Amino acid sequence: MERKERWRMASMSLRDTVNQLSALLESISYDLTKASRGYKAAAQRVRTGTVKLEKIAKKYRKESMLAEKGGQGKKKKSGSGKKKASRRKK
Repeated sequence: MERKERWRMASMSLRDTVNQLSALLESISYDLTKASRGYKAAAQRVRTGTVKLEKIAKKYRKESMLAEKGGQGKKKKSGSGKKKASRRKK
């Protein structure tokens, strides 16, 4: 698979993950409001939602790093790569 194809696939997958993450956050926010009013079922949904959030957040992190690497190409090194010796004053 070519590098550009992998980047496109990661980009499409990243969009799906962003949509999932956004929908989940909206759902958790709604249930959190209800839970603060004393609804026990909403509190349970918030707890299970945070577990799902953790999994999707990890997936997002992996996909975003892959998309970032695929979109930028190789990083160029600055300078010749040799370090200059530091001089101390006596």
